Amino acid sequence: MGKALSQETDARVREAIFTSLISSSTAESIEAILPHLRSDDANLRTGALDALRAMPAAARPYLPALLADEHPDVRLLSCEIARALSSAQATPLLCDLLDREAEANVCAAAIDVLAEIGGPEALPVLARCAERFAHTPFLAFAIKVAAQRISGPRG
Repeated sequence: MGKALSQETDARVREAIFTSLISSSTAESIEAILPHLRSDDANLRTGALDALRAMPAAARPYLPALLADEHPDVRLLSCEIARALSSAQATPLLCDLLDREAEANVCAAAIDVLAEIGGPEALPVLARCAERFAHTPFLAFAIKVAAQRISGPRG
């Protein structure tokens, strides 16, 4: 089905293929979808991301490699997949990413997810990231907001 996705141009047919892959939620489904995170076709890339987010349990084992991918865009998109996980699962993955990430935009994506679902163990990692990117104002602001949300009362 992965090959069919790359060759299909009809959006409705692609959606049906993604729906079929999601319904099976197998390793084979994930492996058919993963290459499309690198697609130049924005609709195909978004479909792949949406499909992976729809099956977080099946996608979870692939996240460490995706968050360490050589392509910054894949790392950035993978942060969105982590959003579908529990805080206990996503926080360590995103903290590992933040501790090694050199791209400010990828860090911003991870910080955005941590602001929503991150646990308190992210606070020291956010502080280290703030030090590394001290001359990147938008990131300093995002880190401050994330730290406040993580430290504040949860609703």
